[in-house]
Amino acid sequence: MRATRAIIHLDNLRFNINEIKKLIPQGTKICFPVKADGYGHGAVDLAKVALEQGIYCLAVATVDEGIFLRNAGLECPIMLFSLPCLEELDLLVKNDLTPFVFEEYFVEELNKVAKKNNKIINVHIKIDTGMARIGCDYTEVLPLAQKIKSLSNLNLQGLGTHLCVSDSIKKDDVKFTLSQISKIDKSVKILNENDIYLEIVHCAASGGVLMYPNAIFDMIRPGILFYGYFPDEIVKKYLNKNKKDVPLLKPVMELETRIETIKKISKGQSVSYGRTWKAKKDTYLATIPIGYADGLLRQFSSKLKVKINDKMYPIVGRICMDQCMIDLGESTDVKIWDKVTIFGPVNSDELGNTAQTLANLAKTIPYEITCSVDKRVPRDYV
Repeated sequence: MRATRAIIHLDNLRFNINEIKKLIPQGTKICFPVKADGYGHGAVDLAKVALEQGIYCLAVATVDEGIFLRNAGLECPIMLFSLPCLEELDLLVKNDLTPFVFEEYFVEELNKVAKKNNKIINVHIKIDTGMARIGCDYTEVLPLAQKIKSLSNLNLQGLGTHLCVSDSIKKDDVKFTLSQISKIDKSVKILNENDIYLEIVHCAASGGVLMYPNAIFDMIRPGILFYGYFPDEIVKKYLNKNKKDVPLLKPVMELETRIETIKKISKGQSVSYGRTWKAKKDTYLATIPIGYADGLLRQFSSKLKVKINDKMYPIVGRICMDQCMIDLGESTDVKIWDKVTIFGPVNSDELGNTAQTLANLAKTIPYEITCSVDKRVPRDYV
């Protein structure tokens, strides 16, 4: 097996699922997003564990992602979060995927394809309550629902939206989120007044689950919580300060590699492309077989420290496509093939990085860090 690998801690996923269940009323359905290959963790293996833990359905972004799960033998409901093109409808129907719908022409085309395949397809109306991405206005929900109810091969199962700032504690953002939730309430009320009743109403992703109990409805769709991270560190601090229910999350992915060579370099010697870093004194330099093609972003060059034998050492010089270098210092007990941990599960009293550490350095979010770990890095499920 290649020295560089991503270790996926399945027990941590089980732990996170149980922590999330503590936040919601008993009987609330849970949708597990496994789009982008399970945020880089591996969709199929994580999906199987989640389903064993009582997850109701999975969610993907593309038809191909849904087919991949079906080909792996998964028979649970699979929701499609993004809009497919018309040419993909036949595959959508044949693989029993559940799409969001929000335009009349689309439901008509979907019904035709479902009828041709002699199938009835569940659909969920997507309402744009402020994300300005996909979805119809809540005032358009009734005529669209009536249209769907009139079609022979579609079943209007649910309705949902996406909360765009539910992970923010700013007053304007809180007000905006409450207005989004209110539009869902109004939509459901309008439908019920016209004798249209839904099985599943949903809008809460990770931020909504943590901050807005009134956004839970019939189902939640937390993504990053499952993988061991809060949607925003400010939210975590806010919840801890206000003594609200705060889940104890464990990161699921660990990215590691091994020392492949060690050499001594002299004071003033430059390292890597561009000669951007020079040794300030004689030092030992280690090379590890991981680079930006594996997901270790080039912008971490000369900024990130990694863990070797319970000590932290800096990456120096530019990170290459497939390798990078570590300054071990004037003397070292590090040996060739010693383990190097880039990030992984870390207790509060331990040295080391999590994906949040790397996200902070890159001024991004942990989602992007785990999704960036390339498929050429083997996943080792433990």
